[in-house]
Amino acid sequence: MSAEREEDTVAVKVENQIAWVSFNRPEKRNCMSPKLNRQMMRVLDDLEFREDVSVLVLTGEGSAWSAGMDLKEYFRETEAQGLGGTRQAQRESYGWWRRLRWYQKATIAMVNGWCFGGGYGPLFACDLAFASEEAQFGLSEINWGILPGGGAAKVVAELMPLRKAMYHAMMGENIDGKTAEEWGLVNEAVPAEQLRARVTDVANVLLQKNQVALKATKDAVRRVKEMTYDNAEDYLVRAQEAANSFDNHGRKEGIKQFIDDKTYKPGLGAYDKSKQKS
Repeated sequence: MSAEREEDTVAVKVENQIAWVSFNRPEKRNCMSPKLNRQMMRVLDDLEFREDVSVLVLTGEGSAWSAGMDLKEYFRETEAQGLGGTRQAQRESYGWWRRLRWYQKATIAMVNGWCFGGGYGPLFACDLAFASEEAQFGLSEINWGILPGGGAAKVVAELMPLRKAMYHAMMGENIDGKTAEEWGLVNEAVPAEQLRARVTDVANVLLQKNQVALKATKDAVRRVKEMTYDNAEDYLVRAQEAANSFDNHGRKEGIKQFIDDKTYKPGLGAYDKSKQKS
């Protein structure tokens, strides 16, 4: 068994309302072990409702974002414990990915290097994703005799055109960040030296948004994607009404600044939250 301390598998730094959360197993290319999965859940718990955090960025220490699941610790050692061990490991990993998909704060994946297999779970869970052009993405499962499970096949089917998804899953070939952008895995790929600055710029834009509306928007886009138009229309009406119950002042302040104060235009940025009454 690994001798590393569970609390050391994830690094966290909060600056200017942005939580920089890093997989911290650089010598293992940040592959996800049961220890890391448990620590990620603790980190998400700690940050979700902190007042000094409005955006969470998930990245990796060293040369990798995450090389997927730790083959020794996640597979071999848990399988040696029987079905119970396997199911426990699955609950721990899928659990924090699911938590991240519906997180209270806006989330950004900053893919700084290798992103393989199981790494596609948290990649998809983040609201936005940016990568270095040099980053490598791959579903290597087919190369060692299994299918891309743990949600990975769902991720490529969800984000990529069918032919691209089939090729990516069946061939076991890597693609770089620029191709990942073209195929829909990430929003944008930039040179490695520009990656942190670009993600910081995006995070700072998100910081200016009404946080209640941002959470409702995140959830709405994920939910309505699987609905018929009529069901989505009804859901969105109810979602807006629910959001109003949490923060009706923000919506009214935005309308006031546009119609009455004429201090901003909705298509050109966010309203001034500092003038909003609580």
